Amino acid sequence: MRKLILVAILCVFILMQRPAHAQQFDAAIGFSALTAPQGTTDNTGTFFPSIKGGLYPSFNADALIKHNIGVEGEFVWRARQNLYGGFAPYRPLFFDFNGIWSPSIGKKLAPEVIAGIGAEDLRFYGQINCSQFTGSCTNYVSSKHFMEDVGVGLRYYVWRSVFVRPEARLYFVNNNVEFSSGRMARFGVSIGYSFRSGF
Repeated sequence: MRKLILVAILCVFILMQRPAHAQQFDAAIGFSALTAPQGTTDNTGTFFPSIKGGLYPSFNADALIKHNIGVEGEFVWRARQNLYGGFAPYRPLFFDFNGIWSPSIGKKLAPEVIAGIGAEDLRFYGQINCSQFTGSCTNYVSSKHFMEDVGVGLRYYVWRSVFVRPEARLYFVNNNVEFSSGRMARFGVSIGYSFRSGF
């Protein structure tokens, strides 16, 4: 998990290098909750739990390049491990890279619409997993799935360039066979800062 946080922070710093043509750069941290369909049992009696529930912190950053259009990246993880099937500790993490459109409505409001691709990384803890190439070991086994995502947000500037943003994201995870559904929604709020024109 520390490596993933370091990667997310590195991505933010790379985006903060302020390309000469960028109009605006935004960085934010947030907290949200995940919802998903209920657990299901198939015709063989196998139960597939729901991935819903829990507190999800997030880091995200975007660069608006031209006409309020730009790129955005986000890293989200479940703050505490959950129990899969009541016994196996696990934690989901989500990475996504998106296109973003964010027109201004006056000086205080800026809606956001995003869409893109990413990955869900399910980490199941309690098993030692060692790499034969690097020799390093982890205490989890990872199951990764490609995903698409769409979302909306509304930035409200509370003081100068500081904003609060209620937001919603829909994730469509391919082959999410560990859970009852590959469709989930995340609702939350972020607080951030806009580095506006003059890059």
